[in-house]
Amino acid sequence: MSAVDQPDVRSTVPVRDDLRDVAPYGAPQYDVAVRLNTNETAESPPAAFLATVAERIRSLELNRYPDRPHRALRAAIAARHEVDRETVWAANGSNEVLLQLLQAYGGPDRTALYVRPGYSMYPELCRTTLTRAVEVDLDDRFELSPTVAADAAAEHDPDLILLPSPNNPVGTPVGHDAIRTLHDRSRALLVVDEAYVEFAPTGTSVVPLLGELPRLVVVRTFSKAFRLAGLRLGYLLGAPWVVQDVQKVRLPYHLDQLTQVAGLVALEQEDDFLAHREGIASERERMRTHLEQHTRLEVAPSAANFLLVRAPEDGLFDRLLDHGVLVRDFSSKPRLERCIRVTVGTPEENDAFLAAIDTVLGDVASA
Repeated sequence: MSAVDQPDVRSTVPVRDDLRDVAPYGAPQYDVAVRLNTNETAESPPAAFLATVAERIRSLELNRYPDRPHRALRAAIAARHEVDRETVWAANGSNEVLLQLLQAYGGPDRTALYVRPGYSMYPELCRTTLTRAVEVDLDDRFELSPTVAADAAAEHDPDLILLPSPNNPVGTPVGHDAIRTLHDRSRALLVVDEAYVEFAPTGTSVVPLLGELPRLVVVRTFSKAFRLAGLRLGYLLGAPWVVQDVQKVRLPYHLDQLTQVAGLVALEQEDDFLAHREGIASERERMRTHLEQHTRLEVAPSAANFLLVRAPEDGLFDRLLDHGVLVRDFSSKPRLERCIRVTVGTPEENDAFLAAIDTVLGDVASA
């Protein structure tokens, strides 16, 4: 590079030192026929949803700021869970909820504990909020025992604990005994991220434990089972003091009028939105049964809308991509060597994925 091509250092501002070599978070998006890499729901929202939202937004005064504490939306979420409105807070996706919690309770000289494998956004949120991050490994079945939970709480003395249940990218829920142990053996704010819980068996959610565990916070999203990933709406359930604290770090008018209206309509039409879950579970088990016929594949149990699959050798992600199927590549992550995660899509998309697997591996036991 010549002197002429050198950037003028006075025309730029260096990014924070700890961000210098960081790549933006996100799954790759390629223009392929079958995209099963981001755990979206393949089915569109009910037709009545879009019609109702379109009708209601005509009466919005968009020249005015939205209801800052989004009282009507919080009341509707509270009614869904049979809790008080003062225990509910919503934001732009569950990721913003998690960010607000780390802004309020993390930061310099604070520690967040999370499990490995686990949601890859947790360390990103810790880094951007200058929160020290520590990990505890799940066992070989990707489960967290009460004993390991107690040891981790004692060793790290965290200020926050972040737990995905069901776990992303694995699919396993965290048992209630481990949740109680983490709460009772620590002083931490215990955040259970239930992004996929609507796909899990009844009794998986820890919402019933909110009255028992005062430092428990449950985080939910409309992106997965509610089929509204493009809406960006998530919420938390927790003690009133948590809701008060996160408002100290939220941006002014952070939740716009359109999102609030769409969230209200989705809750009104909840039965229609969630009617597809049985189909997702059926497809997930069909995919699992087919994959397990490949003697060289390992398929983790899942209570979510995806499956974690360990291949016998490297390169499965690229070979599937060559067949027009995009999945999520986790092979570079610790404890997830040679692993991909595949979202349960439409039956046609799932068929395309399974056909590509059969072609790539070519060892179906029933063949």
